Amino acid sequence: MSDNPIPPAAGTASAPRNPNVIVAVLAFAGIVVSLMQTLVIPIVPELPKLLNAPASDTAWAVTATLLAAAVATPIAGRLGDMYGKRRMLLTSLAMLTIGSITVALSDSLTPMIVGRLLQGLSAGVIPLGLSIMRDELPAERLGASTALMSASLGIGAALGLPIAAVVADNFDWHVLFWASTVMSAIALVVVLALVPESGVRTGGRFDLLGGLGLAAGLVCLLLAISKGGDWGWGSGTTLGLFAAGVLILLLWGFLELRTTQPLVDLRTTTRPQVLFANLAGLAFGFSLFAVQLIVPQILQLPEQTGYGLGEDLLTVGLVLAPQGLIVMFAAPLSSKISQARGPKLTLMIGALIVAAGYALNIFLMSEIWQLILVSCVIGIGFAYGALPMLIMGAVPVSETAAANAFNTLLRSIGSSLASAASGVILAQMTIDFAGHALPSEDSFKVIMAIGCGAALVAFLLASFLPRQRALATASGVPAEAAATADAAQKV
Repeated sequence: MSDNPIPPAAGTASAPRNPNVIVAVLAFAGIVVSLMQTLVIPIVPELPKLLNAPASDTAWAVTATLLAAAVATPIAGRLGDMYGKRRMLLTSLAMLTIGSITVALSDSLTPMIVGRLLQGLSAGVIPLGLSIMRDELPAERLGASTALMSASLGIGAALGLPIAAVVADNFDWHVLFWASTVMSAIALVVVLALVPESGVRTGGRFDLLGGLGLAAGLVCLLLAISKGGDWGWGSGTTLGLFAAGVLILLLWGFLELRTTQPLVDLRTTTRPQVLFANLAGLAFGFSLFAVQLIVPQILQLPEQTGYGLGEDLLTVGLVLAPQGLIVMFAAPLSSKISQARGPKLTLMIGALIVAAGYALNIFLMSEIWQLILVSCVIGIGFAYGALPMLIMGAVPVSETAAANAFNTLLRSIGSSLASAASGVILAQMTIDFAGHALPSEDSFKVIMAIGCGAALVAFLLASFLPRQRALATASGVPAEAAATADAAQKV
């Protein structure tokens, strides 16, 4: 594969290059996309009644988005490297807008699922935005901007729940998705008007077989993870999907290594900086998502259990909302540490902070202020900016979007694993409350301990990252030079 930049085709629109405007627009687009992940949560329990369908079927309103996002993220990243990152960013935002309109007009299950699937296809916005920043921003601005863009995922997710809860409690549920339509349309227009198209392209032919293989493997694997609790972890369907997913992904990897222009350059992913950053991303995805699962349940369980706080969904959202603000304010500090000492150290500090947050949570879970404190500590989110900086510091500029997308995918898989593992623990460790089985206090503590352990695993993985490369990248050495140095060391 050629790494030489290919200029945009004649006639391609190129917006003015204003770094502040580019960062603001891309961060806004990232927040809009991440809002979609929590927008549906307040109405999930009501969907069977609203759509006149069984709960097992309405659950696909969440599952469809998860599967679509997993498939779309690496494909959008690769297409962005090949044909233009801004072009694929606009395509992703168009899918989000169309999906939002579809859901807003729906009153039955099928259009709801179709719309949520289309919304999931927008998941490539954040890795594409990160890659545009690498192409367009001066080196001294890249660290802080990358941290903010990466943090937009946490900001949107944290702010989305209280906003959605207020709307769902006071208006018709369709208003949620009309609001989503407006926000995604605004993001589409401002990106079109204010974000330039990068001249960095690889060209070539898209790896269709690789895309189909990765999609099939991910769908099998994530479907088994997300629906295994409903179907039974030992059922033939669940085990069959796990086996099929592993087999397909192994075959996909074998073919990718023999493809001239692969969807994912697996040889690049074996470089130490990329490999350990990706593995740390998987562990962080698991650890950072666990708090989003346990805090809402502790808040909403009846006070009579002795550990539940008996609050409503709006309170849940307000408890989690400060986490989004903490992520935003921590982004510049994360960038400064990366610039001074390298993103490796930033990642390791972030892992220890998350581990400390979960350790605190084991002992502090009986008051609302305690849960706010814990969620804010865990949400400091130094990893958000460090991971993409590590990735971009080790891959050629022509592979930036694909590499960032693959790291984002692994974080999503980590989140899915956290959801599945937590579901099993909460279902198995229960107490009897007025004839109903509710998660026990110990079940939450076990999940907190596992979240702490996952963060410590991320710390251990980060410790294996090459220190010299992190310092070089943080001080502004172009990624191409770092990649060339890595290749030279291997010769």
